[in-house]
Amino acid sequence: MLIGEVARRSGVSARMLRHYESLGLVRPSGRTGSGYREYSREDMRRIFHIESLRSLGLSLREIARALDDPGFTPSALVDDLVRQTRDRIAAETELLTRLRRIRAADPAGWEDVLQVVALLQALGSKSADARQRAALSSADEVPVPVEALVEAALGETEPNVAGALRWALARSGDGGTALLAEGLGSPVAAVRERAVQCLAEMPGAEASEQLRNALADPDAVVRGHAALALGTRGAVDAVPTLIDMIVAGRNDTDAADALGVLAADTATADQIAAMLVDRLAHDTTEAPARGRLTQALAGIPGTRATTALVALSHDTDRAVALTAAYLLRLRGAGADGP
Repeated sequence: MLIGEVARRSGVSARMLRHYESLGLVRPSGRTGSGYREYSREDMRRIFHIESLRSLGLSLREIARALDDPGFTPSALVDDLVRQTRDRIAAETELLTRLRRIRAADPAGWEDVLQVVALLQALGSKSADARQRAALSSADEVPVPVEALVEAALGETEPNVAGALRWALARSGDGGTALLAEGLGSPVAAVRERAVQCLAEMPGAEASEQLRNALADPDAVVRGHAALALGTRGAVDAVPTLIDMIVAGRNDTDAADALGVLAADTATADQIAAMLVDRLAHDTTEAPARGRLTQALAGIPGTRATTALVALSHDTDRAVALTAAYLLRLRGAGADGP
C-alpha cells in the first residue's frame, strides 16, 4: 500500500507517517519503481500499535522503547501513567471548580474576574490572616462565591478565621444552607461539627430543619451544637439533647440556659420540668449529674418545677437537697410546699 492508502485506512496523516519514519518508529518495507513508499500488512499492524499506545498517553520515545526493546516490562511505565493521569485530572478538576466559582460570582468585567481569583487564592492561603480577610471581604461589591465559602468553612480549624467564614455565610443568602447540609453527611465528625456551627448562624426555616436533622448525629458534640442553636430558635425538639448535655456535664450551663429560654410558656415549662424530674428519678446518674439536673430546674418557671424542687429538698443526697432548698428560697417558696 502507498502512503495515501495507509493514511486513509489508519487515520494517521501522511505528514505524521513521514514523522514516524524520521524517528525510526515505522519503516516502509519497500519502495515502488517510482520511489514511492510502500507499506506491508506488518507495517500497518505496527502503525495501529503505535496509535494504540499513543491513546494511553505514551510519548513517541516511550512507544519506540515499548515496541523495540525485548526486555521492556510495561508495569512500571503503566504505573507512572496512572499517577500522571491522576495528577492531571486533579489539576483539571481544580481548574474547573475555580472557573465555575468565578462564573457563579457573575463578574461584570475582567477587574471583577481578577478580584474573585485573588479572593479564591486567599481563601486557600496558608496565612490565617489572608484567609480571614478574604472571608470578611464577602461584603464587597464582588462577593466570594458561596460554594468556596462553604468549602473553606468546613475545613477551617483556626477559630478566628472560622468565625469570619460563618459571618460571611450568614450573609450569603440561601445557597449556603444546602451546601452545609451536605457537610452533615461527612464521615468526619469535625466536619459535621463545623457544618452545624455554620448552620447555627444561618437564618431561615431550612437551616433550622437541618439543625433538627443533626440532633440524630452519632457524635455528642455535633448534637450539642445543634441543640443549643435550636434552643435559641425556640425549637422544643432540642429539649432531650439539652438534658443529655446537662447529665453529661458538657456545656451544661449553656444547655440549662437554653431550657430556660424554651420554657417561655406554661405548658412547655411543665413539660421540661417533668423531663428533668424523670431523669432525676429513673436515670442511673451519678451525684454530680443529679446536682446539675436540680440546678437546671432553677431556670424553669411554673408550679411543676417548684413542686419538684420541694420534693428534692428532702432528697437523700444532701448536696441535691441543699441545692433544691436554696433554689426554693430564691423562688420565694418554702421547703415544705410551693
